[in-house]
Order: sequence, then structure tokens, then C-alpha cells
Amino acid sequence: MNYVLNLKDLDKKAISVVGGKNASLGEMIKAGIHVPPGFAVTTDCYLKFISETGIDDKIYETLKDVQPEDVSSLDRASERIKACIQEGSISGDIREAIEYGYLGLCRACAVADVPVAVRSSATAEDLPTASFAGQQDTYLWIQGVYNVISHVQSCWASLFTPRAIAYRIKNQFPHEKVFISVGVQKMVNSRTAGVLFTLNPTNGDPSKVVIEGSWGLGETVVSGSVNPDRFVVDKVIMEASVKEISAKHIECVFDVKEGRVINANVDPKRQCTCCLQDEEIRELVKIAKHIEKHYGCPMDIEWAIDADLGFPESIFIVQARPETVWSRRKAESVIGKKSGYDLLMEQAMKRIRIPQ
Repeated sequence: MNYVLNLKDLDKKAISVVGGKNASLGEMIKAGIHVPPGFAVTTDCYLKFISETGIDDKIYETLKDVQPEDVSSLDRASERIKACIQEGSISGDIREAIEYGYLGLCRACAVADVPVAVRSSATAEDLPTASFAGQQDTYLWIQGVYNVISHVQSCWASLFTPRAIAYRIKNQFPHEKVFISVGVQKMVNSRTAGVLFTLNPTNGDPSKVVIEGSWGLGETVVSGSVNPDRFVVDKVIMEASVKEISAKHIECVFDVKEGRVINANVDPKRQCTCCLQDEEIRELVKIAKHIEKHYGCPMDIEWAIDADLGFPESIFIVQARPETVWSRRKAESVIGKKSGYDLLMEQAMKRIRIPQ
């Protein structure tokens, strides 16, 4: 029984062991994508924990009569289950395995108490047919063995948020068949971060990559707490047809004095400065096309640019999952009744000049 696995040893076949998010990270590493190093706390740890503590029976008994439309019922069930998990005692062998994984990551990064992101990765997450994104918790800039173990436990508890419980019931995912792994990854000291889509999410145009980014960690973009800069880039000619620079008034950063991640005010002079260089935009599009080709479907990708590294080593991919809105619609032309292939070829032909 493996309690921790290095991300570089994983691939998309490992979903049942490490969840969708961690499996995807391992798959990208194998495909040559630049992903922060880390390890996965496997679903075996979670299952052993709820079994040894007897929490499993309490979980399924509590959830038996919950109605997804009854908010108070969901809240009560969630609070009871999360309290049981948070208060449960993790066995020594699981603690030792997590400590082994974290200290190994510290050695690999040559940093004592390396700051990490501790991220939930459920077995029904990041699937092409479902949208579980954001239902479980992520904790940023966690340092030290004790804190990592504590936040792993918090991630386990987040499998039972009211939203996650309701979603599983409504979409007929049996609670007892959805397990949770936890990813522990070296933090990217993000100068800029954000999301990108390998199609245009507003109209489904597959010939475009749409990038959204802002200063600091990507949480401000993902949460919608800032209006990000936005770039619409043609996949063939690699040029941006749209560049929208917003007033980015806050950034998510680690505050050394407070010892935690905060939303800080951005200097007024920097608010309306573009958060990406042209070469970074082109490199993100290149990486996005690589990931889309590897997975064979449109992708929703989270990225970060490390302030401490030079280009292009500074660009990291921290998550990638299948796009689940346009991809689930009936395949049809999106612009002028033209196919995605027609749109791509049309853009390519624009650069061809026939001598007169």
C-alpha cells in the first residue's frame, strides 16, 4: 500500500489512486510540461484514516437522508462530517509517510521547510464529463511537516462541503465511491498568474487561445476578485487579436510578517501595466497547444510565472483539466458555419502571399 507517490511517477491512469488533479499533473510531467515538483498523498491514506477511526460509518449514515435542495440539511451534514474528520487521529504510519514525502521535497528543492500548496484531488475531479472544479479546498504557502499534515486533513474534510455533497447527489455519484487524494507541490513565487483556455470560452472558437492573468498568485483570477488582463491569441499565427489591460487593484501574495497569503493593494503605477510580456504570451500559447494535443480535447489550464527565475524556465503549469462547457455541446460550426479546421486554415492562408 503506497501512502505517498512522487508526481513524476504518475499519469492519467492513476486517477483512482491520486485523484484527477494529481493524475493530470503527473501526465503533464511525462509529456514534458514544466510543472512544480511535489508528491501525492494517496486515496489509500484517506480510506485507512476513515476506516481506522470509524468515521466511514458516521459519514454514510449522516448522508443517507440528506436532500440536495434542503440547505440546512446539507449544512448540518457537512459540519458534522467535517468535524469528525478534523478531530480524528491520523495513524503514525500515515504521518511518517507524509513527513517522508515533504522532507524529500525539501531536499530536492534545497530549501528547509519549503513552502508548498496543499491541494485536494478527488477521484471524480477534472473529468471531461463532470465539473467538480473548486469544490474541494486548496491551501497556499504551507510550511513545516506539522502544518502540511494538518492541511492534508483539512483537504480530506473538504470532500464534504455542502456544495460537494449536493453535486454528487444531483449527478448520481455515490458518496462511498468518491475518494480524495491530496497534492503537495512546491509553491511558485508568482509574479503573474492566471488561467487560459484552448478555445474561446465566449463562443467556442477552437482557433483561439484565451489567456487571463493578473499580478501575484492566481487565486484573484480564479475567484473573480480582480478584473484580469485578457489576451485572445490565434493558434496559427501566434498573434493577439485582443489585448485588454485592466486596472488590477489587488494581488494575492505571501506576507512575511503575517506568515500567510493575503490580498494586498497594488501600487497605482502598476495597476494598469500589462502583466505579461509578449514572449510570455507566445510561450503560454505554445504550451497550451502542446497540452491540448496531448490530451486530445480543449483544455482549461492554470499557469504561473515565477518571479525568481528567468524566461522560459519561469513559466509553470499548475493545473490542467478538460474544458467542460463547449466540449459537452453538440459539435457544430461556431463562426459563419465554418468548422474549426476551416478557421485554422483561413488564418494560416492569410499569411501566404502569391506573387503577381
